[in-house]
Amino acid sequence: MTKTNELGGVFTFPGTDMTVNRMGYGAMQLAGPQVFGPPRDRAEAIAVVREAVESGVNHIDTSDFYGPHVVNEILREALHPYPAGLTLVTKVGAKRGPNAEWIQSLDRELLVQSVEDNLRNLGVDALDVVNLRGSGLMTPDGSSMVGGMEVLAELQQQGKIRHIGLSNVSREQFVEARKVAPVVTVQNFYNVANRADDAFIDELAAEGIAYVPFFPLGGFSPLQSGTLNEVAAEVGATPMQVALARLLQRSPNILLIPGTSTRVHLRENLAAAALRLSDDLLVKLDDVAKDAVRAEFHLATASAH
Repeated sequence: MTKTNELGGVFTFPGTDMTVNRMGYGAMQLAGPQVFGPPRDRAEAIAVVREAVESGVNHIDTSDFYGPHVVNEILREALHPYPAGLTLVTKVGAKRGPNAEWIQSLDRELLVQSVEDNLRNLGVDALDVVNLRGSGLMTPDGSSMVGGMEVLAELQQQGKIRHIGLSNVSREQFVEARKVAPVVTVQNFYNVANRADDAFIDELAAEGIAYVPFFPLGGFSPLQSGTLNEVAAEVGATPMQVALARLLQRSPNILLIPGTSTRVHLRENLAAAALRLSDDLLVKLDDVAKDAVRAEFHLATASAH
């Protein structure tokens, strides 16, 4: 369910009483470089989180493997006791190595420990939503999610998890996983340049299930596009604001969680929710994805010779 407000409208997760503004906040960048260790400026990190919530953000994405532990500890320091209506979405399915490695696993022991770590470091008795992250860095590798879902379903029955989501999964993995327990949200790699999930988004929208793009601004490789720059100049916004506005207008079940570690950038991101793009500009922005596909083709062709 959606309706309009200054943060992109609201959305209610299916089968829940959790209603959030569609423009949220991703806390990953609150950690140090490579999402590892403490932030360069902890005071600023805390200020960013507090300003986000004061500005109306009530959907924050996090994980205890950000840091690890660091980001959740910052959220707790900045916001605990948490305001009514705030939804914290975390994820499990990975851990960090001593040299900042990302070690992916759906091992039962890791999943249970990860949920306990999130509960402790966030300072809560139950987690609003826990996303089970599938294997693969940016795109899913197709591995079964059933075993991991069974573990989270048990923890849900124990009252430690309220609702379950999925991250980095294919449509097929989603269909398989939801046979174990209801899924309220899917979080996948998607932005104006990477639109492989277009059909999947429409299917989820038809069922009222949230779709949350991770790396909506490109992630570790920020979006760069001449078309994006042209549209931004035409509407008097930044290219990144245009990229966010395009996603909000793509489908009513899309929830955004752009991340930042500065208040200046936070304000820019939130302002994108008020930007409305004309139909002609939306069509023009389709070229960003087409250009990205062409660039990948030329790169692959060159690499083959």
